Amino acid sequence: MNTYPSKPLPLTGMPPGIPYIIGNEAAERFSFYGMRTILTVFMVNCLWLMGDAAGERLSDAEATKRFHVFVSLVYLTPVFGALLADFLFGKYRIIMWLSVVYCLGHGALALMGLAGEAGTWMMVGLWLIAVGSGGIKPCVSAHVGDQFGKGNRHLLPRIFNWFYWSINLGAFASTLLTPWLLEWHGPHWAFGVPGILMAIATLVFWWGRWKFVHIPARGWHVLREMFSWEG
Repeated sequence: MNTYPSKPLPLTGMPPGIPYIIGNEAAERFSFYGMRTILTVFMVNCLWLMGDAAGERLSDAEATKRFHVFVSLVYLTPVFGALLADFLFGKYRIIMWLSVVYCLGHGALALMGLAGEAGTWMMVGLWLIAVGSGGIKPCVSAHVGDQFGKGNRHLLPRIFNWFYWSINLGAFASTLLTPWLLEWHGPHWAFGVPGILMAIATLVFWWGRWKFVHIPARGWHVLREMFSWEG
């Protein structure tokens, strides 16, 4: 990590690593919202047909319960992802490592049922996606800000406009496409296509590693400073 830039470059234009970050985030939003759109429908209508051990159709109430447990984990794990990034590993490493975990989660969802126990594979996939989200959600927007210094910080409003536009575009496209994939091509493609896009985005993010500013983790001593009563 010492070979990477550790502070913003003296630029007046757009930092070179920004497209790689935005591509990763857009693909993550596409995969997450697409999977989320079909998840309860899949659990109620398809899961019991794919070799689940229970062999019974899930009720709407049980599917809703599982869905909300998953969403709760998705919004809980970023607390731990932020701590690991800020105090131990840095944002780039956490985003990179947990993007791979995220891809493995989609792989589990795409392949579930091929070896039986579809319900087990689904839960494993959802847990992996929740853990992956914990690294991506709290770090990506902060990683964008790390790329800017005094000479180009006036571009921050513009880049965050593009950043959130890409998020909404990915979510909008996946909300339309993924239900169509589920209906016409089945759950393997419906869960697999977002996973493939996320894998491509993760590879692109890794390619951009030399173009990023890598702000070092600050270490656990920051916690002592935060809670210290000393002046």
